[in-house]
Amino acid sequence: MAVDYIVIVVYLAGMLAMGWWGMRRAKSKSEFLVAGRRLGPAMYSGTMAAIVLGGASTIGGVGLGYQYGLSGAWMVVTIGLGILALSVFFSARIARLKVYTVSEMLDLRYGGRAGVISGVVMWAYTLMLAVTSTIAYATIFDVLFDVNRTLAIVLGGSIVVAYSTLGGMWSITLTDMVQFVVKTIGVLLLLLPIAVVKAGGFGEMRAQLPTSYFDPLGVGGETIFTYVLIYTFGMLIGQDIWQRVFTARNDKTAKWGGTVAGTYCLAYAVAGAIIGTAAKVIYPKLGSPDDAFATIVKDELPIGVRGLVLAAALAAVMSTSSGALIACATVANNDIWSRLRGAVKPSAQGEAHDEVKGNRAFILIMGVAVICAAIVLNDVVEALTVAYNLLVGGLLVPILGGLLWKRGTAQGALAAVAVGGLAVIGLMAGYGILANEPVYYGLLASLAAYVAVSLATRPTDETVLAAWRERLAGRAPDTAPEPAPAHQ
Repeated sequence: MAVDYIVIVVYLAGMLAMGWWGMRRAKSKSEFLVAGRRLGPAMYSGTMAAIVLGGASTIGGVGLGYQYGLSGAWMVVTIGLGILALSVFFSARIARLKVYTVSEMLDLRYGGRAGVISGVVMWAYTLMLAVTSTIAYATIFDVLFDVNRTLAIVLGGSIVVAYSTLGGMWSITLTDMVQFVVKTIGVLLLLLPIAVVKAGGFGEMRAQLPTSYFDPLGVGGETIFTYVLIYTFGMLIGQDIWQRVFTARNDKTAKWGGTVAGTYCLAYAVAGAIIGTAAKVIYPKLGSPDDAFATIVKDELPIGVRGLVLAAALAAVMSTSSGALIACATVANNDIWSRLRGAVKPSAQGEAHDEVKGNRAFILIMGVAVICAAIVLNDVVEALTVAYNLLVGGLLVPILGGLLWKRGTAQGALAAVAVGGLAVIGLMAGYGILANEPVYYGLLASLAAYVAVSLATRPTDETVLAAWRERLAGRAPDTAPEPAPAHQ
């Protein structure tokens, strides 16, 4: 394993070096939180794909392939469909808003009265997403170095917190591009063909496995529908995803770069399912489907290649973890803390660097909290389900309603967040966290509350809507690109 260890150590050292390099560029709030809104198509596509394809998509995607066959791709397919829908239908308008958080968008659309409660919901979602990503380090480092769970979480989490705190979005963007390349080489170009060959080819796989493993709908229609509700719609509204959209150089970059990223996700989904299916032929009686990825990597790959593929798994987890961490810290600082202390006036230009320090401090604080929570929590699936149920049940309707329905009001938005969020929590308590009903009925309750309350209250002030339309069109005076280090 010595060569594999060297590959991993070089990779981790490179992540820290890029964090240091990113620190030299992050001199303003815009540079620190959204990479100065300067990413071109190639870098934007790579980082968007990296943020959405995490440990769940890699280790979990292979596990679903092991359990269900080719239909196990549906979870990651719905993630890709969400990125495609976001990119084609909404990303251009989102990029032109020139905001930092989803809650700021809600404030613009509804007149400044929807941000705090939506910020709390979004913070809870991004926190749990960061925690579940951090827990995944335990699996990977156990395979790599045979270390205990707590040490693995602290080691992996500390590296992510370090480079994210140093350079903010610039560091995360640079590391995500490396992670994207490593994942592409490790999973698509190496592990996929090697796994198929080791399983005897597709003909042998068909001969050894039940026909259900090659049924595109084998995982079940209800499961696919739930994936669409949770992941496709979740991709449309998550702060971690929107914050990447904010990094695009212009609306065309956001649209076409995101389309490339979504298409890449579809290919990655199919690759993971095929790898899992091959693993079922090679190891028909594994204790857990989620062991398939680590087992096939450890036992079937040659020295050096094994280290690169494990680095790919580590890259997948780190990209999601760092993206969720900066999103969590951004929401905590800009949407919750700044409002609670009453700091609603724009900072002066000379204080821009202080805002970088403030956001850097919040990343460090949230990072420590995430590592501690990851050590305490054990069930990744339940934590991730709670996060996505709250996000979709509480925020999908007011966000999409604000973008698509002129008649939606601030009161309707607040009612949708409150009713949808409480309904999801209550239904999870009644049906169980992993049940499908909470997100189904919570979403319907949120929609009903939004429409009913919006129609029962006065329409949004026309001056607010006029300012909103100007921002959507990219014509507002304060939406010009920011020359660092000036504050926008």
